[in-house]
Amino acid sequence: MTIELGPLGAYLTAAEATAADAVALEEAGYDAIWLAASPAADLRSAERLLDATHRIVVGTSVLNVWQSEAGTVAESYHRIVAKHAGRLIVGIGAGHREVDAGYASPVAKIASYLDALTAAGVPADRVLLAALGPKMLRLAADRAAGTLTLQVTPEHTRLARQALGAGKLVVPGHGVLLDADAERARETGRAAVRPMLGIANYANNLRRIGYTDQDLTDPFSDRLVDALVLHGDAPAIAAGIRAELAAGANHVGLHAIAEDPIGVLRAVAEATRAVAAQRA
Repeated sequence: MTIELGPLGAYLTAAEATAADAVALEEAGYDAIWLAASPAADLRSAERLLDATHRIVVGTSVLNVWQSEAGTVAESYHRIVAKHAGRLIVGIGAGHREVDAGYASPVAKIASYLDALTAAGVPADRVLLAALGPKMLRLAADRAAGTLTLQVTPEHTRLARQALGAGKLVVPGHGVLLDADAERARETGRAAVRPMLGIANYANNLRRIGYTDQDLTDPFSDRLVDALVLHGDAPAIAAGIRAELAAGANHVGLHAIAEDPIGVLRAVAEATRAVAAQRA
């Protein structure tokens, strides 16, 4: 059975995430921590956070299949779940042509990587794929617990839910920025997404869901920045999270763009709970 996740997750950089961060997020009510920036195949960064906490799930977002050998990942998975059953998710992705040497046939590469994980005893219902396009979404539906994605909008989430069906996880990720000054927040958001919008996989996916070359040309349209980076006060960010959940997401991963990311994530969690209580 697929791991069940509550609505809120937090992104932390694998190399910088601390045990104290994990404890703070668990206490704030987060359901998962997603380790960004291609965690190492030994999964020590995930293990460290799981050792420090009691219930929160930790996932990789994502292991780069060109860099992380599947056998090492499987050995690491079994080592960790022996201590923390049901609390580890292996998120994998095919990377990007612009940054990964040897990048070719990403769907075939992911399929062979899944073969290796399966042969080594890693259950498919503990694996998520970074799936944007239709071919990778089909693979996620057939061979994994679901998909986790970045640089997406509720429009893509709806398509992912349609492609995967009701029984799979759909986990979009968003930048979040606590700033009530919309123009200043957009400029900060533009700086955050600029490196990723230069990557063809992300740009092409946004074109598939209706964004134009004008939207995607630096300095990028306000509507695109607003969709990718949730900003405003905490209730406004909570509304953006609700929009993703209404579009079919099971869970939304949040990357706080701030000098105090844990403080921002606490405030967003509190606002999200308050809105949910008002609607109950």
